[in-house]
Amino acid sequence: MKFTSTKKTIVVREYQLDIGSVQVFDNYMVATFDEGATVTLERAYQIIGISEIHFRDREFGYISLRKNSYAVDPTIYNYLRGLENLKAFAIVSKKEIDMHNFKIEKLFYKKPMEFFIEFENALAWVKKRIKPKKIKDS
Repeated sequence: MKFTSTKKTIVVREYQLDIGSVQVFDNYMVATFDEGATVTLERAYQIIGISEIHFRDREFGYISLRKNSYAVDPTIYNYLRGLENLKAFAIVSKKEIDMHNFKIEKLFYKKPMEFFIEFENALAWVKKRIKPKKIKDS
């Protein structure tokens, strides 16, 4: 018998960076960056650091919620590719320019990465790609 959970999604921790915010949930994180920001390698390291604090020994997903227009240094994907436990990278936007940028970003990332118009669809895709952490017997 399977029961569906009725509990609300809980933000484990929220980080305010100089270029926006990162919300950490149980097995994924959501980043929202400020209008006109530039996501550089240095700033990507901050996000990688957050992922290591919360997901060091388990799989997780990343959702880029692109409400604002900002620049991304595509070389950061070379470093993100090295995160073995990052299993899903989703970009959410309704803007056509973001769809064009996504096609370029995907060339650099070369791991599971998808573009979505609706956040709920992105979240469902990310959750499907993450294996739940096995609970060790005591």
